[in-house]
Amino acid sequence: MSSARTHRHRRTVHTRTDARLGEFALRPVDPAGDAELLHRWVTDPKSAYWLMQNATLPDVEREFADIAASEHHDAFLGLHEGEPRFLTERYDPAHIELKGLYDAEPGDVGMHFLCAPTDTPLQGFTLAVIHTVMDMLFADPHTRRVVVEPDVRNTAVHALNEAVGFHIERTLAKPEKDAYLSMCTRADFLTARAALADRAARGGTSR
Repeated sequence: MSSARTHRHRRTVHTRTDARLGEFALRPVDPAGDAELLHRWVTDPKSAYWLMQNATLPDVEREFADIAASEHHDAFLGLHEGEPRFLTERYDPAHIELKGLYDAEPGDVGMHFLCAPTDTPLQGFTLAVIHTVMDMLFADPHTRRVVVEPDVRNTAVHALNEAVGFHIERTLAKPEKDAYLSMCTRADFLTARAALADRAARGGTSR
């Protein structure tokens, strides 16, 4: 059985403190050690847009082992107050997911994220998660733009993307879905982050 202490002691690559919700952190996924937990998350009905609903436990372990071995793809387990609560993937869109589907530029980074399914969501949690993920991506000085391709039907994530600075460029017809190709530059994110901070200071609510 995992514990907050166990997860905190694994190698953390990024931390962020949310003024209202506390500490968020990210560490690399351990394909074997995290497979059972991630299998529960990705096969939950609430995670339908992750496209792994029918995955077996070996499928999940194999998927994350392949990601760990790739030079163009990384996966991170997200912790909230030391407990695993979300998942994110970082990838090179010139080689993964979007290869040949758009004109990739130097400094482009692709991203996916998934919050652990729960029946007792915290207000503002998903926004804090995507804010943390974007903060990690732009902490790398080589990152100039974050690129995402969410399913056009995923209205909840479109709102979250917009809140942190993404702009929809166009619709892509991918084999597994119709997606909105969306971009967020460093300047877009910094502007959105300032707006979120101002809203929080004024007592505004968030998702």
